[in-house]
Amino acid sequence: MKLKQIAFNDYYKEVAPKKQVYLHHTAGTGKGDNVFAIWENDKIGKIGTCVVIGRDGIIYQGFKSEHWAYHLGLTSAPFKANSLPFMHLDKISIGIEIVNWGYLVKKGDKFYSYVNSEVPADQVCELATPYKGQKYWQNYTDEQIQSVVELLKLWKDKYGIDLTYNADIWDVTKRALSGSNGVFTHNSVRKDKADVYPHPKLIEALKTL
Repeated sequence: MKLKQIAFNDYYKEVAPKKQVYLHHTAGTGKGDNVFAIWENDKIGKIGTCVVIGRDGIIYQGFKSEHWAYHLGLTSAPFKANSLPFMHLDKISIGIEIVNWGYLVKKGDKFYSYVNSEVPADQVCELATPYKGQKYWQNYTDEQIQSVVELLKLWKDKYGIDLTYNADIWDVTKRALSGSNGVFTHNSVRKDKADVYPHPKLIEALKTL
């Protein structure tokens, strides 16, 4: 496992039991340490994920997995919509952030991010079925997917995280909102999010766990 510790203080040092892991992507570029620097200086509270995975698969760790920070941006709305009481899921979960632009727009034979940054064609994943209205996405690299797998196996051993793959994780699901043990995506608790997306290689890797 390629791991780098990052100097980061914008998190809660309280130890909390863990039941869930949430997969995110940054909707941006840069290295993992840059992502933590942005969170450190945002002045909007203790926001961040435990780790950020760079395009090269290097895992940047800002704080220990037993601690926590806000990474889901939850309100009471999805809980009410599913007839559930609000739960402080940030506290009982671990966040993984993958450096990735997310969805892309094709213009001619070129691809662009939502901020009009060009993404090379060899980094594009074309989904057979559009996800949330989008067909083109930046690839998660093989190295990033391997790092996700290694982290999930580590946390299964440490916390008993259930690694069973469930196809409902790509939409809001009561399992996530009720605090069920398992691996989820940001989409599992917020319908306005699109991270992570159903990349075929990522799904294949999750199914093998």
